[in-house]
Amino acid sequence: MTTQENSQKPKEANNSENTFKKIISHAKEYGFVFPSSEIYDGLQAVYDYGQYGVELKNNLKNLWWKSMTQLNDNVVGVDAAIFMNPLTWKASGHVDGFNDPMIDNKDSKKRYRADTLIEDYAAQLAEKGDSEKAAAIVKKMNQLLEANDLKGVYNLIVEEKIKCPLSGTSNWTDVRQFNLMFSTQVGSVAEDSNTIYLRPETAQGIFVNFLNVQKTGRMKIPFGIAQIGKAFRNEIVAKQFIFRMREFEQMEMQFFVRPGEEMKWYEQWKETRLKWHQSIGLPAEKLQFHKHEKLAHYANAAVDIEFAFPFGFKEIEGIHSRTDFDLSNHQELSKKKMQYFDNELNENGKPYGNYVPYVVETSVGADRLFLAVLCHAYTEETVGEGENQKERIYLKLHPALAPVKAAIFPLVRKDGLPEKAQAIFNSLKYDFNIIYEERDAIGKRYTRQDLIGTPFCIAVDYESLENDTVTIRYRDTMTQERVKIADLRSKIENEVSLKRIFEKLG
Repeated sequence: MTTQENSQKPKEANNSENTFKKIISHAKEYGFVFPSSEIYDGLQAVYDYGQYGVELKNNLKNLWWKSMTQLNDNVVGVDAAIFMNPLTWKASGHVDGFNDPMIDNKDSKKRYRADTLIEDYAAQLAEKGDSEKAAAIVKKMNQLLEANDLKGVYNLIVEEKIKCPLSGTSNWTDVRQFNLMFSTQVGSVAEDSNTIYLRPETAQGIFVNFLNVQKTGRMKIPFGIAQIGKAFRNEIVAKQFIFRMREFEQMEMQFFVRPGEEMKWYEQWKETRLKWHQSIGLPAEKLQFHKHEKLAHYANAAVDIEFAFPFGFKEIEGIHSRTDFDLSNHQELSKKKMQYFDNELNENGKPYGNYVPYVVETSVGADRLFLAVLCHAYTEETVGEGENQKERIYLKLHPALAPVKAAIFPLVRKDGLPEKAQAIFNSLKYDFNIIYEERDAIGKRYTRQDLIGTPFCIAVDYESLENDTVTIRYRDTMTQERVKIADLRSKIENEVSLKRIFEKLG
């Protein structure tokens, strides 16, 4: 980093922080995301999606689902229950090992993930030019965590004089493990109730249904099972708006392959998924791969697709080669065979026989993807010249993802224009999510639609009564075009169809 770059960094960081605050404010003010149960002061790290947020999120989920199950003839879907037999989480390793190291500052009463605290400190060192020391600290931390040496992690924090960001002191408690699973009781009588868990991931619902899907669908290896669903984690530190929440939604696909072929499919799904994110409008320069050096207990390879949020590059999707860990553990604990008979594969002229498949996983955080799309779409620009110059804010969403596809406006509320506009609205509402609005000056109506990302505004004026034409105003360029009412449906359909995205995927 040059001296000039270094001197600019605090300003850039400050600008990014301000931008993120604006995006959070925009999300609430215009009906995308609300704090949950806000009238009771909310609940930390829990959010509700508003009327436009739920449309955008559903559009993203629908696109992901169709990309997986419709474009791939060997991928099918399931919808597994949130509650599962607790032995599921014993086999998966969550009961014994789904923990984060936590530490509290005695002065601020603030709780932190110890590894995050150390990583943030190392990042500060790197920013100051001491990358070598930063890397050494992270490496030592990983070694201590791998050995479950929590005392060593505490000593590392003390030795480096890492301070609490709030109190500015190093008055820490011991480091201890914190299980991230939410538990509850099931049963009609307290004495007879059993402890079960709210699932911390959706993947296990796929694994326990592997044989059900394979046999009933007559699926042949390689094949995948996709699922979209809620998961729950009692995060120690939930922060950065909807990036890290205690209740969140995952879009996962587990791809079952022959042992020994997992790395070929791992590489293929890496590239496929990166291309998918680019196809929805996230630019290549804002996406990167981050390879895992420290692997989860179930993986032999792992990489994240990260997006450049205002607060830095962070994960939006993980691609993992999970080996046969999950199916083998479920087979061992349940005593039910999780094997596949491969009658197409021969080894030295002999049938290969039964084997437990290996798995390549792609897992997208639906909420994180929503936030990435929202952050990239949020646009501030200066328009006009001289005294007419003004600031403009709009959401530059891909038309296929926009919550509202078009808005119909009568120029004025008289002379038959509302009736004409209403007739156009009624003819299009069965095909697209559109809205009709007649209040306020038309300029204000355009602005409101820009703020929620509506790609097309259709104005009905006096000429419309004479020749059945309307004016389409395009969100991104603000240019206007006169078109026939009869051509509206095909014109909108061409722009908002998922086909525009599918074509980019090949």
